[in-house]
Amino acid sequence: MKQKIKNVIALVLAMLLLNIGLAYAKPAQMHIMEGFLPVGWAIFWFVVSLPFWVIGFIRIRRTVAEKPETRLLLGMTGAFAFVLSALKIPSVTGSSSHPTGTGLGAILFGPFEMVILGTIVLLFQAILLAHGGLTTLGANSFSMAIAGPFVAYGVWKLLKGRTSDNIAIFAAAALADLITYVVTSAQLSLAYPDPVSGFMGSFIKFGTIFAITQIPLAISEGILTVLVVNALKGLAVPELKSIGLAGAKS
Repeated sequence: MKQKIKNVIALVLAMLLLNIGLAYAKPAQMHIMEGFLPVGWAIFWFVVSLPFWVIGFIRIRRTVAEKPETRLLLGMTGAFAFVLSALKIPSVTGSSSHPTGTGLGAILFGPFEMVILGTIVLLFQAILLAHGGLTTLGANSFSMAIAGPFVAYGVWKLLKGRTSDNIAIFAAAALADLITYVVTSAQLSLAYPDPVSGFMGSFIKFGTIFAITQIPLAISEGILTVLVVNALKGLAVPELKSIGLAGAKS
């Protein structure tokens, strides 16, 4: 069973290597790029994200200590987010859109654990793929690694037991994807309000542009996350039982 999970991780890493080549062949940004935010806003988002990082580190360390059998599953969850959020699709902005992959980790482990995994993903992407940036790590972490996982976890808990797991998983992953772009639109609008209509005018412009590509991506990510969780139910039964997910209805 562990070998099967290792095979899944190997496949994900192979996809990542392919994407690294594509990223440098045709660079594009969706995470807020390096140096794009004014210094004050960059510092603000670091400060806002800091408490989540601290609590997330404590929670993920506790999870590994108390349930060491979940380490491979944690690694796979992080790799899943890494690959999905690095698969950049051209957007009408001249930038790009991408899935986030954070819903899976929030469903399996909880939002705080995914805060750490998502931040690590963003850090590595900034260093390896020039996707995002170090000065904007706080802002990107808040939108993708904090807002997304917390929305996913809330939707999952709200719908679990009230509908089938497949519907709950789909909704959680899709909405985590969408909220990331809502928050990113708000962050950009706060930093660069429209000269005439202010924050709201800028927010509507950013949100409308992102929605063109992001709504289909969110739907696709929801479907993919359902498939991955159902596959894990056959590959990682002991691990899913340890985190209370095995045996649920589809």
